[in-house]
Amino acid sequence: MNRPCYVTDDAVKQFISRALTEDVGAGDHSTLATIPENLQQSAKLLVKEDCILAGVEMAKHIFGFVDEQLHLDIKINDGEEAKKGDVAFTVTGSARSILTAERLVLNCMQRMSGIATMTHEWDQRLLGTKAKLLDTRKTTPNFRLCEKWAVAIGGGTNHRYGLYDMIMLKDNHIDYNGSITQAVKMTKEYLAKNKLDLKIEVETRNLDEVREALAAGVDRIMLDNMPTVQMAEAVKIVDGKCETEASGGVIRAQLREIAATGVDYISAGALTHSVSNIDLSLKAVKI
Repeated sequence: MNRPCYVTDDAVKQFISRALTEDVGAGDHSTLATIPENLQQSAKLLVKEDCILAGVEMAKHIFGFVDEQLHLDIKINDGEEAKKGDVAFTVTGSARSILTAERLVLNCMQRMSGIATMTHEWDQRLLGTKAKLLDTRKTTPNFRLCEKWAVAIGGGTNHRYGLYDMIMLKDNHIDYNGSITQAVKMTKEYLAKNKLDLKIEVETRNLDEVREALAAGVDRIMLDNMPTVQMAEAVKIVDGKCETEASGGVIRAQLREIAATGVDYISAGALTHSVSNIDLSLKAVKI
C-alpha cells in the first residue's frame, strides 16, 4: 500500500535511530557476550492472534538500519489479514543483528497491528455511509509516526499530523480569545501575513457556536460531544457550506448512529489511545 505523506525515509530513519539509541545504548551486551560474530541464522515473525497486520514495512526498515545485509522474505504485507499461527516473514542473516533489532521490531508491529485491527473493525461499521473515520493527536509521544501510519493501514483517514499542518481552534482557544468570530478573523490575518495555506477548523459545543463558526467562514466545523439529534440539526444548519466532524468520546457502538446524522467525518482518539497490542513473536529458526 502507498505510504502516507509524512512517512518519509528521513522521518523513518530518525525514528529508528532514536528508538535504537534508547534501547541499545552502549551496546547489546547480552548478544555480544553469547553470540559468535559470524553466526548466520534465521527467525520467523509468528502471528499469535487474528489481526490486520501492520508494521511490516517498518520492520524491513529497522532490520535494514541495524544491518543492511539482513534479508526478509515477506509472506503477509501491511493491511492484510493474518491468522493465528501464520508466519508473516522470515529474516535471515547475522544472528547478532537479528537479536539486536528484535524488540524494536516487535514493539512497533504489535502496537501498529493493534491499531490497524481496531481501525479496520470500526471502519467496517461505516460502510454504506459517507462518513470517514479519523484519528486524532492523542498519540504516544515520539511514536506518532507509527500510530498514525497504522490507522492508515487499517483503512482510516489521518487527521492533521501535528499543530503545524492545520488550524484547529478548540474550546480553550475560543475561551482565551473571547469569541469564534474574533479568533477566526485573527487566524485568517495570521495566515495571510505568514503566507500559509492551512485549512481552518473550529470546535463548537452548541448550535449557536455552529452558526457563528459558519458565518465566520471556516473549512470544517467540529461538533464536540453533541447528542446525535443535535448533530443532525447542526448538519442541516451547515447545509454543505463546509465540512462537519463529529468528535468527543466516540465509541464503536455509536458509529452508525453518528454517521446517520450526515457528518463528513468522525474522529476517535480511541483508535490510538485505547487499543490493545496484538501478540506477535520473533522465533529463532536454526539454519
